[in-house]
Amino acid sequence: MKLVKTEKAVGQILCHDITQIIKDEKKGPVFRKGHVIREEDIPILLSVGKENIYIWESNENMLHENDAAEILYNLCKGENMHGTDISEGKIELIADIDGVLRIDRDKLKTINSLGEMMIASRHGDFPVKKGDKIAGTRIIPLVIEKEKMERAKRVGASIFEIEPYRLRTAGVIATGSEVLKGLIKDTFTPVIEEKLGEYGVKITEHIYSGDDNKLITDTINSFIDKGVDMVICTGGMSVDPDDRTPLAIKNTGAEIVTYGAPVLPGAMFMLAYKKGVPVMGLPGCVMYAKRTIFDIVLPRILTGERLCKKDLDTMGEGGLCLSCNVCTFPNCGFGKGE
Repeated sequence: MKLVKTEKAVGQILCHDITQIIKDEKKGPVFRKGHVIREEDIPILLSVGKENIYIWESNENMLHENDAAEILYNLCKGENMHGTDISEGKIELIADIDGVLRIDRDKLKTINSLGEMMIASRHGDFPVKKGDKIAGTRIIPLVIEKEKMERAKRVGASIFEIEPYRLRTAGVIATGSEVLKGLIKDTFTPVIEEKLGEYGVKITEHIYSGDDNKLITDTINSFIDKGVDMVICTGGMSVDPDDRTPLAIKNTGAEIVTYGAPVLPGAMFMLAYKKGVPVMGLPGCVMYAKRTIFDIVLPRILTGERLCKKDLDTMGEGGLCLSCNVCTFPNCGFGKGE
């Protein structure tokens, strides 16, 4: 690569895209890498501020930005995604399916620390939809040492992966004697049905249990024996004496992951596993708040990931929903822990 006066560049080969930016009208390349500069191109190049221009010179120890971007893309690419065409030395990764984005954070940090190259992405462990942009790659200079890209290769591939949703059915136990007796309308189950429907999950089992903790326990076990992928208990999660859901879940013999989470709304959330089946106790806030702990953990659970207490413990930073007038979740800070 050599820098020459633009007026003397006729016949030379451009080694990078030339971008033109016109506010509110246009941003894009006017000439692409590999373009052979003509006499009539000179005024255009000068009009975009290119009084000097880089032309291509072969060097066996250096890689062009586009070739380096291809290497970064191959390091990033995992299951269920594809790359865009190279544009101005950049390649973006696009989701091929709905699922949860997984990131090998150690690899990502290591490559970004090498210098002269970058990978930027969405936050991991959150849902993406087919067609979503999930990451972008490029090197910073126009050319980079081959040896540095070899170091990047040694970090390892498959930095990103999109994990599909695997759980498809749910059993719902609606607690509360007031609901069982018809004193109030069940407004909780429709909320759960809608949230599960966002991920294609169907409620295949449903009962009203009242506050009978033995019935709740027996029903959880029954639902699991019938083969549901998860069990959800709505309500009865506070510390009031007649709130029996946590006791009922414990009495199934399930492994309790947590009763309580550093997330608002959703502090009284409970998660357990019985025979590998997730059992969740949802506090009343899930019924009326736009987004809660349930929205954070549900996509991960649906991939078949078995959450542990540490996963919940790290949610405190970012665990406060600001209840914005216009909700943009998951494209916001809610649930973005350490």
